[in-house]
Amino acid sequence: MTADLHCHTKLSDGSIGINDLIILAKNKGIETIAITDHDCLAGTVRGKVIGERYGVNVIAGVELSALDKELGKEVHILCYQPESADRLEGLCRSNSFLRKRASQYLIIKASKRYPITSDLVLKCATGSTNVYKQHIMHALMECGITTHIYGDIYHELFSPESPDNIIVQPEFPDPKEVVRQVKAAGGIAVLSHPAHTGCTDIIDDLVKAGLDGIEVWHPCHNESEVDELTKIAKKNSLIMTGGSDFHGMYSPTAIGLGGVEIPQQHLNTFLGYKAKQKRLAKKAATE
Repeated sequence: MTADLHCHTKLSDGSIGINDLIILAKNKGIETIAITDHDCLAGTVRGKVIGERYGVNVIAGVELSALDKELGKEVHILCYQPESADRLEGLCRSNSFLRKRASQYLIIKASKRYPITSDLVLKCATGSTNVYKQHIMHALMECGITTHIYGDIYHELFSPESPDNIIVQPEFPDPKEVVRQVKAAGGIAVLSHPAHTGCTDIIDDLVKAGLDGIEVWHPCHNESEVDELTKIAKKNSLIMTGGSDFHGMYSPTAIGLGGVEIPQQHLNTFLGYKAKQKRLAKKAATE
């Protein structure tokens, strides 16, 4: 079975819509995908319906934003198959509001440096629940200032290492609180691309909060990082997931849908995880 458990659409910072994403999966022979837009559950029901039409199993998901203040880093928690998705709507709305407020400052700062307008950026973000860095870069492309999303200008504006960056960090909730909310909603909580974001040090704390798994296979994880994450997962009895982190033309690396292979054993473990947890809970209740 082929699967991609990390995909974004136009609802957040992807470049293609849900319908096109599912058709692409169908055409590439990918049997299962998870739509994991940032702080947005809006596409889950529609994705399921369209997936059934094309014979693609679409797993409900969302990538929730968090901020570890001690590390000073943004952390992302993937939530899969929430049984009470409505319990996450408040968190999604709050995070979306924080991101929207930060994006307003980003647009102002970018327009002071380059001749783009807020109207053009918003046009590039049509269909999204928010404005993301890719939309600002898209506006710069429309104005002929650059020919691609990622490059020198992107580094200048959005890299933490750049002395001239315009980054505005939203005050997202603590990752442990996000994990707890995912568990309260009956979802599977997975730490997104931990090696890429440099947040492996918080895994132990997240496990105590209820973390179910970590994303081991990701385009930005090299072989040694995959090995290290595998050891961490085994040590903490965590499930291991993976995906392409697909964003269409907004992807930072040249990788297509399904471009990251998840070992079949671990894919099967993930797909059967909810059922196993329910069996264990029922057994514990009986005892």
